[in-house]
Amino acid sequence: MRKEKVKYVERLEHALVKVIQQKGADQNQPLPMRLLLGFLWGVSQIFRAVVKVRYFLYDIGVLRRFPLGCQVISIGNVTAGGTGKTPVTEIFARELTKAGRKVAILSRGYRRKEAPWWERAFKQVIEKPVIVSNGRQILVDSAVGGDEPYMLASNLPGVCVLVDRNRVKSGRYAISHFGCDTLILDDGFQYQRLKHSLEVVLVDRTNPVGNGHMLPRGVLREPAKHLARADVIFLTKCGEDNSEVVKEVREYNTKAEIIECRHAPRVLKDVWSREELPLSWLKGKTLATLSGIAVPQGFEDSLRRLGAKVIWCERYADHHRYDASEIIYALNRSANLKCDALITTEKDAVRFPRLESTAVPCYYLRVDIEILKGSGNFTEAVNHICNYAGHSRARR
Repeated sequence: MRKEKVKYVERLEHALVKVIQQKGADQNQPLPMRLLLGFLWGVSQIFRAVVKVRYFLYDIGVLRRFPLGCQVISIGNVTAGGTGKTPVTEIFARELTKAGRKVAILSRGYRRKEAPWWERAFKQVIEKPVIVSNGRQILVDSAVGGDEPYMLASNLPGVCVLVDRNRVKSGRYAISHFGCDTLILDDGFQYQRLKHSLEVVLVDRTNPVGNGHMLPRGVLREPAKHLARADVIFLTKCGEDNSEVVKEVREYNTKAEIIECRHAPRVLKDVWSREELPLSWLKGKTLATLSGIAVPQGFEDSLRRLGAKVIWCERYADHHRYDASEIIYALNRSANLKCDALITTEKDAVRFPRLESTAVPCYYLRVDIEILKGSGNFTEAVNHICNYAGHSRARR
């Protein structure tokens, strides 16, 4: 019964996301959808007012921003999902570690397993943050730590990864227990309790501000004009000519450095054995895909651009928690369609239950960030940004 309810909610979520995500997608909808959109618009106006009051209270000092005495780099966005924060966070942490910094990533751990809110609200004992990685070993799985924190911990030896809704508390813990001198605030643009040294904001070049509406009528988490707070803007998913999007972003922020980049596929890895295959393996192959991410179209299209024929795509809602039957169904369907493999994303792969045998091979696509414009390479960009972080807030 619960499984059917989850599937129904996810189907509804899929339908709504398609309508509210892109500008113009809400046109010519049937009457029931128009009524629902009207209701969502009303809710979005309340949400806008709440956001405005919240920032006002921070600005006048009623709500406090806590400094922690070290560099805090916030990586976030103004829209919900799909901009590609995790690969950017990963490469920031890697380059900072190479430069000799002791780095901790602080995450909320979106959609991880935790006690219900009513139990947390009345609990008198203050619990320590969930330590996904202490820099030497991974201590919890993706269900407890969250998908992105677990993925980051798996790919970043030497980097501490902590999860807590209260990131002031997790930041203090990282400093006192692990000696960290640099904190990366994953998805931190809206998290104002912890004072930021630098605001790095990601903007999806294919859908910069959605349809212009706030959640839940659109995808904006706060008004687009708040892009003015950004010190550095990463324009993700870029193509050859991004001038129109750069011009649109400049309407909100005239001072921030804009770095144009894209998510570049690097290698295929077996979901369970981690055996690697070169991307050239994809050319001419017939594939099926399985994903539970915010914008699956980009992932599927990247396989096609690499020469694969994608004939079946199974999509779930973002952060969907898979059970074994769903994976087995996808693998068996792929075999019945005579596919050479089932391909998923790295973020999905951390949620796959362990299987002893499969009807077809199952790989995930490993991607990272490639700088196209704004810096010669990512190392140069990180060094520049970190030097910039030391004085950008001091001038304000």
